[in-house]
Amino acid sequence: MSRQSLGSSGEDLAADRLGAAGWRIIARNWRCRHGEIDIVAEEPDGPTVVFVEVRTRSSLRSGHPLESIGARKRRTLRTLAGAWLAEQPQWIPQFRIDVIGIVWPPDGQPELTHLRGLS
Repeated sequence: MSRQSLGSSGEDLAADRLGAAGWRIIARNWRCRHGEIDIVAEEPDGPTVVFVEVRTRSSLRSGHPLESIGARKRRTLRTLAGAWLAEQPQWIPQFRIDVIGIVWPPDGQPELTHLRGLS
């Protein structure tokens, strides 16, 4: 599986899992001049909008996918969240940024880890 195909499959899996857990998917692959947000969703229990970055790897050789989110990516995600919020006609009182890390070996089942509230 190519790197692009693995990433796309990981995003599909993450969106499916969130949807199955009752989350409402608002947008996928939302783009602006600052970059792209993989998933914008709303939690099932309330008005919290969650910006989800999905990282998928086929092994742990280079570390867990969650470890690939450094300070620069955190800043970019905050900028992207602000840009998305600025485009919304309604006030959104609560939001946060989550990261979903997926390890998906070529011959095995994917393992998904959901980190809530990127700091």
